[in-house]
Amino acid sequence: MTTPFPFTAVVGQDDLRLALLLNAVSPAVGGVLVRGEKGTAKSTAVRALSALLPEVAVVPGCRFSCDPAAPDPACPDGPHKTGPGTQRPARMVELPVGASEDRLVGALDIERALAEGVKAFEPGLLADAHRGILYVDEVNLLHDHLVDLLLDAAAMGASYVEREGVSVRHAARFLLVGTMNPEEGELRPQLLDRFGLTVEVAASREPDQRVEVVRRRLAYDDDPAGFTERWADEESSVRARIIAARALLPSVRLGDGALRQIAATCAAFEVDGMRADIVMARTATALAAWAGRTDVLAEDVRQAALLALPHRRRRNPFDAPGLDENKLDDTLEEFAEQEQEQTPEDDDPGPDGPDGPGGGGGQSPEDDSDGPQGGDTGAQPEAGEGGEPQPSGSGEQQPVRASEPFRTKALSVPGIGEGAAGRRSRARTEHGRTTGARRPQGALTKLHLAATVQAAAPHQLARGRAGRGLVVRRDDLRQATREGREGNLVLFVVDASGSMAARQRMSAVKGAVLSLLLDAYQRRDKVGLVTFRGSAADVALPPTSSVDAAAVRLESLPTGGRTPLAAGLLKARDVLRVERLRDPARRALVVVVTDGRATGGPEPVALAGRAARLFAADGVASVVVDCESGPVRLGLARQLAGELDGTAVTLDELRADSIAGLVKDVQRRAA
Repeated sequence: MTTPFPFTAVVGQDDLRLALLLNAVSPAVGGVLVRGEKGTAKSTAVRALSALLPEVAVVPGCRFSCDPAAPDPACPDGPHKTGPGTQRPARMVELPVGASEDRLVGALDIERALAEGVKAFEPGLLADAHRGILYVDEVNLLHDHLVDLLLDAAAMGASYVEREGVSVRHAARFLLVGTMNPEEGELRPQLLDRFGLTVEVAASREPDQRVEVVRRRLAYDDDPAGFTERWADEESSVRARIIAARALLPSVRLGDGALRQIAATCAAFEVDGMRADIVMARTATALAAWAGRTDVLAEDVRQAALLALPHRRRRNPFDAPGLDENKLDDTLEEFAEQEQEQTPEDDDPGPDGPDGPGGGGGQSPEDDSDGPQGGDTGAQPEAGEGGEPQPSGSGEQQPVRASEPFRTKALSVPGIGEGAAGRRSRARTEHGRTTGARRPQGALTKLHLAATVQAAAPHQLARGRAGRGLVVRRDDLRQATREGREGNLVLFVVDASGSMAARQRMSAVKGAVLSLLLDAYQRRDKVGLVTFRGSAADVALPPTSSVDAAAVRLESLPTGGRTPLAAGLLKARDVLRVERLRDPARRALVVVVTDGRATGGPEPVALAGRAARLFAADGVASVVVDCESGPVRLGLARQLAGELDGTAVTLDELRADSIAGLVKDVQRRAA
């Protein structure tokens, strides 16, 4: 068995360690979402926490880890008698990204359920994690329906399995920890809200601290057991403190003043719903218990806000999580002044606790008033500005801001795919409406009851059926085929040449692409960005699930130079070829944003046409957003759409109220 890295030996990451410890003291806080770049000890800290948790008493032989002092009366392995039980370490269960629904919640033996009428239930990871830790690495890459099941169980403290009229319920109370790298895509705001706390982690920029990280890691790798032994006293001290804080927690008093501070803070930051208030109250109570106090202070409220509110202040998908600490301090100070005005008999104004540095450490300031598309866009001149002239004579221009995004209607890929679950194109999925039945390939997950009975019925006499029950064999079982929606790869090919460089025009183009990015975010697509200008094309963003990253790259996109349209199309074709090797089931939709004017090199228009026909031969669905404007229009973008065997649409037609026939047109051309 691998010896985990000691929790107390983790260098820095104070907020991460505090958030994990608060959930160890009070699992009702609701878990932790750890956001950060790769290599920042996210997984190391989570795995190390399990060694600090006190041992748990369990009923011998119970697969659901029932507490012998208060066994679950509805336990599938019960009923249990109360007794001393046996002690075992708290478990840490890891949920892999590619896990199935049955692996998470458990599975019923459908064959025995139909033939014998018994509940033959095989527990899943939720049962294994009961009274321990459930860790999901790269939670943002987990399928949405699995995240929903996971968070439902965490909120209710129980898991329910409903399968063809047979239901099983068991307790599932665990400390939920998810880690993610935002560069690989964000969680939906609705799912973000259901994590109790969030922490942003980043590698230290202090050389001394980085040296200490390397020193400790090398020492651990050389001798894990010896290194762990050297930290045994610190580990025992933290473990004892967790036990003491758990015992003190029921005695902690959350006064009306602290509750009003919490309510005022949540109202000031305009968070949706009441979950933030409840999580802040539980976190502040856990902070007081961790500090050995029975009263919640203003510093506890401040620290609770820093942990519970950053991921709840996102107003749209392209906002980065964060919290304005100055605004937080002003809110708490204003509330303190109001409280003093309401109690004039108190002549001692006292120190301004919320303004001091003793608010529990807090996160590093993350006042991103302009979000990921910050106000510094275009503040610094481009590296090439004033440098070598472009071949066309028009120099590179500074990036311009995108116009306001608008709502678009869906552009779907024709046919039926089998890609990852999403919300764009039709696909055969595990969830959706039932369209038929087939023999199962591998484990049976979704039983088609009528087809199973129909397959078994002709053989009842030969099988010697004597009673009322149906004699069912494995060969009779039929898997339900279902049709839902899949996510696609939406690859944007954006013309950034001089002909697109007029500020008002490029602003409208960026606004249109940003609108399509927002649509891709909502439909759970992967996105990529290819740009072309001057004499070449560049992959500004390889295919990724991070729509936010695409929005940032789009905002800083410079313009100027000639229009190597053929190079852009060929670069996009190369990107799709590589992506098909990585993810062959995910279908692509190419969105070309251009006025169609190809320049530079010999016969640029003919070369662009040949590149477009290669796309058409590959059968890739495409849409050309025609950006041509002015009284004289050449119609080159529509000509390009014809060679791509795709559809052309103007910027005005891209809006939801002007695009009614576009999807049908895309499907008709691709049929």
